[in-house]
Amino acid sequence: MTSFLQQAFNGLVSGSFYALLALGLAVIFGMLRVVNFAHGAIYTLGAFGAVWLADSAGLGFWWALLLVPVALAIAGTLAERLLIHRLLALDPLYNFLLTFGIALVCQDLLRMRYGSHSQPYEHAPVTGSFDLGLFEFPRYQVFTLGLSVVVCLAVWLLLTRTRIGTIVRAAIERPELTRAFGIDTGRWVTPVFGFGVGLAALAGVLAAPMRAVNSGMGADLIITVFAVVVIGGLGSVFGSVVAGFTIGMLAALGNLYFPVLSQTSVYLLMAVVLLIRPAGLFGKEEHV
Repeated sequence: MTSFLQQAFNGLVSGSFYALLALGLAVIFGMLRVVNFAHGAIYTLGAFGAVWLADSAGLGFWWALLLVPVALAIAGTLAERLLIHRLLALDPLYNFLLTFGIALVCQDLLRMRYGSHSQPYEHAPVTGSFDLGLFEFPRYQVFTLGLSVVVCLAVWLLLTRTRIGTIVRAAIERPELTRAFGIDTGRWVTPVFGFGVGLAALAGVLAAPMRAVNSGMGADLIITVFAVVVIGGLGSVFGSVVAGFTIGMLAALGNLYFPVLSQTSVYLLMAVVLLIRPAGLFGKEEHV
């Protein structure tokens, strides 16, 4: 029971990163219908941004948590306006190839600057561990899990309880009908893209104190995040968050009980979900 609970808690912490990344991907895809393959590179830039602020500017974790997501969100809005926006009228494959190229460029630039070795980051805001009865758990991981839940809940409240969220949600779910009501959905595209980029950067900053910060950390994660988004339902914000935490727990418990299948369990689940519900668990069928 102790091993089960400890692995389940580890799974929730891993799921918090999946949830934040999948949430940003879902918002971007829902609004722009763009599969942002650079999302993993943004996650990596978020982690390296925390490292750079600590090494070059002497700024600790709290400054990184504030500045890095904002800076990358601004960079994301510029990239959307200057590059991605120009290709929206074309086949979605063009933007997929563009974001894939951006991811490769970012990864190689980081490798040129920092090399292939992992960079240390020892500026966690909290240290020590919590005594949870049957086992002890690091305080920083509890903090990461709690902050991720708060952010996901805040995004959900923003989308469901505010006028801006209602417009964005309507543009995500029924863009043609939203335009028919006289709402210019195009003006929301760029800030929504920047918002999704900021969520990925936030996940990267949170990962810096507990993950190996290297140029390939995003590439190792992005395929799993795509599977999470597909399982939850493309464009479904709620589905992405639920699937993120579920996949995190599934992978952690798989490492404990079925280590041989731990790497493939996510994709097996995705195959089963797509066979039963091609639109994902919380996605909606699209009719041509």
